[in-house]
Amino acid sequence: MKKHIAILGSTGSIGTQALNVIKQNPGLFAAEVLTAQSNVDLLIGQAIEFLPNAVVIGDEAHYLKVKEALGAYPVKVFAGLNSILQIVEMDSIDLVLNALVGYAGLKPTLNAINAGKHLALANKESLVIAGDLVMKEARRKRVAVLPVDSEHSAIFQCLIGEQKNSVEKLILTASGGPFLGKNKEHLQHVRKEEALNHPNWKMGDKVTIDSASLMNKGLEVIEARWLFDIPPEQIEVVIHPQSIIHSMVQFVDGSIKAQMSPPDMRLPILYALSFPDRLVSDLPRFSFTDYPSLTFETPDNEAFMNLGLAFEALKKGGNVPCVLNAANEVAVNAFLDNRISFLGMSHMIEKCMHAVSYVNQPTYDDFVQTNTEARTKALELISIS
Repeated sequence: MKKHIAILGSTGSIGTQALNVIKQNPGLFAAEVLTAQSNVDLLIGQAIEFLPNAVVIGDEAHYLKVKEALGAYPVKVFAGLNSILQIVEMDSIDLVLNALVGYAGLKPTLNAINAGKHLALANKESLVIAGDLVMKEARRKRVAVLPVDSEHSAIFQCLIGEQKNSVEKLILTASGGPFLGKNKEHLQHVRKEEALNHPNWKMGDKVTIDSASLMNKGLEVIEARWLFDIPPEQIEVVIHPQSIIHSMVQFVDGSIKAQMSPPDMRLPILYALSFPDRLVSDLPRFSFTDYPSLTFETPDNEAFMNLGLAFEALKKGGNVPCVLNAANEVAVNAFLDNRISFLGMSHMIEKCMHAVSYVNQPTYDDFVQTNTEARTKALELISIS
């Protein structure tokens, strides 16, 4: 039977690639719902091409433009955050792909789970902020949470058929980004144009900056802890510049499983949409002759503080990962606006982690309050820096 998929964030990097996967498999998948925040023209074009049941434009100021453009098509048009939260509950949806970026993805994740919808999760922040809450709700509702990040998809694939108690360690790989091998002195003066020039992946600006600072890997460590129910001391990060091995699992007998492929996000997207099946695809194949050597090295935690900050937040627990995420989102926006330096982002995040009120066992309302408090503190620190 054809899977009807809601794509939250259809105009972003993951969303557009997911639509490419759907286009290549029209007999298996259908775009049931598409949402975007403000990229009106692309959303309209996607709606005309894929004819979803409904679209949602997050910025209500664009509602009339979308409504008029789609007036001749059998597509319902809604607007605003509440519409996004409600639309994931539609009976006709089989799978929700959450490709929103940042804190904005948390509530839609919880709403989709509470509605009993299986979830393909590209919004890592849902698990960074409230991983314990999200996974408890998923177990309670018997909802599958399928990872879309290439690293977590790799671990997910390596764990199939294995017993949980046989896992000794998860090994997340990181490309190292555009500043691999650079020291703190070099990083003090980097510009956003350099940070946005990732050597292997094409991603949105926020994720690309996170990758350059290694915060993206730190967020993925927190995500892996909850997604696979693994304590932080059993998670390791290694730098792998070629981005061919997407992650590995080491077992108690010493053996290691790795998932390999060229760096193409359509592969983990396809696997999440088709799980538990594997589909024939025309995606690029890996050739060992193209990569005569694959290399690995230890992350430089002195130059790239964010990875260590993420481990610290995870070990402290409670609402501290929420603080980390909120402060980082503010820091990245400030860096893109040339209001803070590359290394200044890490220093500001660290200060926020120690300044915001600690909550040991946070509820959803605590996360909302923490997010607001951390953003306020982060903006205050930027203004006086």
